[in-house]
Amino acid sequence: MMKSILLSFFSLYAIAIYAQNNVVFKITHQEGKVLDGRLLLMLSNNDEEEPRFQILDGPNTQLVFGMDVENWSAGMPATLDGAAFGYPIQSLHEVPPGEYNVQALLHLYETFNRADGHTVKLPMDRGEGQQWNKAPGNIYNLPKKVIITANSRQIIHIELDQTIPPIEPPKDTKYIKHVQIQSKLLTEFWGRPMYLGAHVLLPEGFEEHPNVKYPLAIFHGHFPYDFDGFRTTPPDPNLKPDYSPRFKLEGYNKIIQQEAYDFYKMWTGPDFPRVLAIEIQHANPYYDDSYAVNSENLGPYGDAITYELIPYIEKQFRGIGKGWARFTYGGSTGGWEALAVQVKYPTEYNGCYAACPDPVDFRAYGLVDLYRDKNAYYLDSPFKKTLRPGHRDYLGQVDATLYEMNMRELALGTKSRSGQQWDIWEAVYSPVGKDGYPQRIWNKLTGDINSEITEYWRENYDLAYIIQRDWAKHGKDWAGKINVYCGDMDNYYLNNAVYLIEDILKSFKNPSYGGEVTYGDRAEHCWNGDPTQPNYISRLRYHRMFIPKWAEEVKKRAPKGADLTSWRY
Repeated sequence: MMKSILLSFFSLYAIAIYAQNNVVFKITHQEGKVLDGRLLLMLSNNDEEEPRFQILDGPNTQLVFGMDVENWSAGMPATLDGAAFGYPIQSLHEVPPGEYNVQALLHLYETFNRADGHTVKLPMDRGEGQQWNKAPGNIYNLPKKVIITANSRQIIHIELDQTIPPIEPPKDTKYIKHVQIQSKLLTEFWGRPMYLGAHVLLPEGFEEHPNVKYPLAIFHGHFPYDFDGFRTTPPDPNLKPDYSPRFKLEGYNKIIQQEAYDFYKMWTGPDFPRVLAIEIQHANPYYDDSYAVNSENLGPYGDAITYELIPYIEKQFRGIGKGWARFTYGGSTGGWEALAVQVKYPTEYNGCYAACPDPVDFRAYGLVDLYRDKNAYYLDSPFKKTLRPGHRDYLGQVDATLYEMNMRELALGTKSRSGQQWDIWEAVYSPVGKDGYPQRIWNKLTGDINSEITEYWRENYDLAYIIQRDWAKHGKDWAGKINVYCGDMDNYYLNNAVYLIEDILKSFKNPSYGGEVTYGDRAEHCWNGDPTQPNYISRLRYHRMFIPKWAEEVKKRAPKGADLTSWRY
């Protein structure tokens, strides 16, 4: 009898916790066509900004629930209830009763008939750099106050009556020019016109020296709206100082403007190397950039950038147009790309400076060893389920686990379509599945690793493994060109992979790798090799650091007869 009473009590307790409400949202639109996409519902108890801007990995995140919709007609309600997948609470019915700001948004998908025979539905970039909450054409509603009550059934109606407007492209200036080309390779792969763009920073004296040809400095990174970190005027005196929670600094926006203005003065000064500096726009249906390599799911972006976009820029702006006169640099995603293109195209580039790169050795894919671990989310154990950390600060304090980060992505999009970090690695590195979407490296819900996919990743995208495998073949082309920098308290544990690639690089004798690998003491993400400056400053100085550095180092690697002087006026 007592056992029965206890079981009943705990059953009622479980119901109280996990079925706190019975709310259903009926969402409609009045667009003049049927729509496909990811329908997202956001709830927030924070009035500081719209809920669509408050979905985060960290503890300040608000709630999001998502469902796929296809052929959604005007006036036909889409029903979002407890079956929709949510983050950080997985079911809408588990949301505690209370007052919320509620907002819904449809992230629009387009149908692609790819050259590989697959038809897929994905969100095409529309000039915003694959940001679901800012993508032009997405429809949404203005936030409305809703009170969710316990137990009783509620039906809440929302109409998506707002549209995110188009983004005006940046304008050319004396120093910064903008180019865009239709890529033949990518257009053929995706079955519709696909474009690559770049922002080109012209050297001082470009017009006054019409016979000079210039080296090319290629800065890799996330989608740049315009050329970052270059400003021809002093900081705006009327700019209201903001606060950077990451760096705990007041007025970081003014610091950014001052650094950009200081770089302009250096760039136009008498001693700075005269080069073309570019930042590439290669947003695609999966992410804000392509990782600059060929991929079964994204297409031949590596070839398109190396053999279509870069030669076009060099022809338009008098680049030297030879592999010895190009180098790459960048941080985070850009750090991985800088190293990857040097590895994948050994003679097309003459040096890379990879700062805080995304995992360069998949034995340290964050805190996961893809080749030995069985589960990504939990430490291997027969009984104990210990979650792996995903993000920390410089003191090691964890604010998100790997599981939580992946659950946010799963709420934002199925089939690797979230537009977020773990999904894009999967989209770039994985083979295509039978359904046309990337094969999962691990089960997104459980974290169980697919060992059949890891071997494909190793052979094609594990940069440390590829360098070690192919050093006998390409070592002479890589020697002296590989430089890696990382904070030893990188927020995403990226330093662990750098330790591993450092061991590999230092093992080579004939030839030796001839570069440098350095670490920042207690430095967080995007430390880039300058021990004299705090992280919040050094991360703003990629151009001023690496362009002069390369201009000196290239003297040792340029072929006989190469022009090393005309562009040093």
